[in-house]
Formats: sequence, structure tokens, C-alpha cells
Amino acid sequence: MSQKSRKKSSKTPSRSTAPKKNAPKTRAKADTGPAATRRAAAGKSTKTAAKAASHKAASKRLKSSENATRPAAATPASRSAGPALAEGQKAPAFRLLRDGGSPASLSDYAGRKLVLFFYPRADTPGCTLEAIAFTRLANAFAAAGTAVLGISADSLKAQEKFRDKHGLGVPLLSDEAHEMLDAYGAWGEKSMYGKTFLGILRTTVLIGADGKVARIWRNVRVDGHAEAVLEAARSL
Repeated sequence: MSQKSRKKSSKTPSRSTAPKKNAPKTRAKADTGPAATRRAAAGKSTKTAAKAASHKAASKRLKSSENATRPAAATPASRSAGPALAEGQKAPAFRLLRDGGSPASLSDYAGRKLVLFFYPRADTPGCTLEAIAFTRLANAFAAAGTAVLGISADSLKAQEKFRDKHGLGVPLLSDEAHEMLDAYGAWGEKSMYGKTFLGILRTTVLIGADGKVARIWRNVRVDGHAEAVLEAARSL
């Protein structure tokens, strides 16, 4: 081979190594088979499930937040459960232990007038003055054909200590379960120093000889109260 031919041959690129200018670009073949359809459906299902779980979690968080800020519904134990006792109604029956341990019931006073004074707590200043006032007028009430009973939620031991300390002469009933207090509307919401709580509402009820409620005094002020009740009993 001549020198001219060798030079020409070296300048001509080999077909196997020369770049192809117009070669088409390789594209990923579309996956359209049944397996691809199943995979797509599975992916979509997974996304849907994740989205539903997210909504459920958000809803749960929202409800928890609402419950945290919403005041709890009142239960029977947290309200004044007793009926709204009114004058002219039949007095609710009761049977409780009194100081000394013997029972006392409404039927024990059938055919007689009866005063029930409900006080918040034994041996506190206002309750002491009220119980002493009714004791002082006990003979006058008896002359008017009227019996007098004091009721609170104190234990029998506390009632007896209260009686002995102040020389009280009226029976003191213990209603630790609040059954009689509820029935006579003497248990409910009270407020003191800006705080609201449940407790005994100082209340007095006068029952006539016919067994019906003749008078009700609510939110009693102790001064002069026993005298006012005596006058009402005399007028029946």
C-alpha cells in the first residue's frame, strides 16, 4: 500500500467507533401489563389508606382538644338532686338516726306540727347560735303543739359532741348520705369567697298537723329566725 493510501485510511473513522448523529434516544418502555396495573392499584390504595389514617388521627386530636376545653356534664351526684319542694305539698318521708342513736321518722310526728331546721355544720358560729335559739324556745314550741328537729350531714358522734358542748335540747339528726337534705331541697350549690361548691343550704321547713308543708324559709339569716318560725307555728 502506498503512503498516500495509508494516510487516507488513517483519517477515515471506523464505522464501529464513529458516533451516530441521528441515532434515536432510548426511552423507557411503558409498563402496561397486568402486573403494572396491580402495582398502580396497590400504590393508590396505600396512599388512600394513609390519607384516611391521617384524617382519623386529626379528628381524634380535635375531639380530644374539644373534650379538654368543654366543661364536664353535671352528674346527679354533683347537682342538687332533690325535687323543688313547695308549700302545700306533702312532706317527704324520712327515717334517720338522731343523737343518742335512736331512729327518728316523719311518722313519729303524725298529727303534730313539726319544724325541721337544716344547718350546714355542727359547732360552727351560725349553726351554734341557731341551735341555741331553738333550744331556748323549745318550751314555747311545745306549747304551740310543735316539735323541733335539727338536721345536718354531720356524724352521730359530731352531733352528740355539739349537743353536749352547748347543752342543746332539740334532737339532732345525722344525714350523712344527704337523702333527707336532697328531698327537702337543703343540698345544693353555694358560693363563698368567689368559689362555688356543693353544701347544705341553711333551710327551715314547717310541716302542719296534716303532714303538708306549711312554710319554707330558704337562705336563712340566723338572727331572729327561731322567733319568726315560732310565730308561724302558732298561727297554724
